[in-house]
Amino acid sequence: MEIILAIVVAAAVIFFGALISIGNERQRKAIDALREQTELWAIQDLRIKRERLVSAVQVNDPLAWLSRVATRVSGLDLNLQFVESYDEPRTLVCMAGDQNSKILFSPLCQREIQRMKSGKRSRLSGIGEANPLLSLPQKVAIYELSILNAGIIFDLELQLAWKELTGQRADQLEKIWMYRE
Repeated sequence: MEIILAIVVAAAVIFFGALISIGNERQRKAIDALREQTELWAIQDLRIKRERLVSAVQVNDPLAWLSRVATRVSGLDLNLQFVESYDEPRTLVCMAGDQNSKILFSPLCQREIQRMKSGKRSRLSGIGEANPLLSLPQKVAIYELSILNAGIIFDLELQLAWKELTGQRADQLEKIWMYRE
């Protein structure tokens, strides 16, 4: 009788643990969706406020502008120096002023990079070793640069600076990720 009671209690504990786990996962997904919606709302609000600034957008020194923005977002003193750019996947490689750390900028988030690495190898043939974005270590500092943290007209300035630095079209480029090795 005691064995049956112990089995019933253990089964109940496992069952309730599973229910709690499922509830937590649903709650996490709902919070993530709410965060994304809040971020989209904030971006739209900033776009409305900046309409009068659009006509005066220009970036005279793209590398200095990118260095200033990256410093503001990361909190580190980055005196970026241009190294090279890659087309596929779009990547801009810079060195920090101390020459000890490599800084990579890309419109791809870490999840998209992982998807490219684990996806079909034919898409990456010949570029996997060449592009440092695809060989980033697991422990890398990642910063998202967008109009929420880099300035109200960041996306417009980004399009001008990206085209100037890389020679690539930057239409619809609204945010980039910075990876610091």
